Amino acid sequence: MPHAPGAAAPVLLLLALLLAAAPPPGGSESPKGKQKALRQREVVDVYNGVCLQGPSGVPGRDGNPGANGIPGTPGIPGRDGMKGEKGECMRESIEESWTPNFKQCSWSALNYGIDLGKIAECTFTKMRSNSALRVLFSGSLRLKCKSACCQRWYFTFNGAECAGPLPIEAIIYLDQGSPELNSTINIHRTSSVEGLCEGINAGLVDIAIWVGTCSDYPRGDASTGWNSVSRIIIEELPK
Repeated sequence: MPHAPGAAAPVLLLLALLLAAAPPPGGSESPKGKQKALRQREVVDVYNGVCLQGPSGVPGRDGNPGANGIPGTPGIPGRDGMKGEKGECMRESIEESWTPNFKQCSWSALNYGIDLGKIAECTFTKMRSNSALRVLFSGSLRLKCKSACCQRWYFTFNGAECAGPLPIEAIIYLDQGSPELNSTINIHRTSSVEGLCEGINAGLVDIAIWVGTCSDYPRGDASTGWNSVSRIIIEELPK
């Protein structure tokens, strides 16, 4: 398609101006000519669609903080951790505080001269199965015999000796006694039989002090509680 004659007129006019302002070949260019040529080049740059970049402006102020964003969606649940070690039982720590539980049975003068059998008994109410019982017998003990002899004083709990951990006992051994049982060698001394017993269930417990023989030794003439006070003291203790 042929170009319209009116559209090319401005371009031809611009080229004619540039050729008229150009210096002659080989001639020197004056300062005014240089300025004019520079303005002409600027005109050409504008018409060619090229804009020169100006100096940078002053930085603007910081804007106001923006509003909080929308909360994110919950993350994916993590994996289960490794199984922990088995913990210790803390049942005792959550129970009510320990309440003292004790009892005393006493006799002014037992004067019990048996050599084999039960001497005295005291009934006690045990509150817990996981506790221990502390027992004490205090009283006068005596043993005499013609030849070597041995007697044993011990506790029983509901008719059986302590098995947690061992029996609670005391012995008197006499090696060289009197020529006859009614000799003047007849010493009575206040002594004690004492210990702790575990493994006894809660409830009523019949606690008794007994006298018997020692293993592999003959018995003598025993006496318990002569002319003095005898007592059994029982106390429940936490383990």
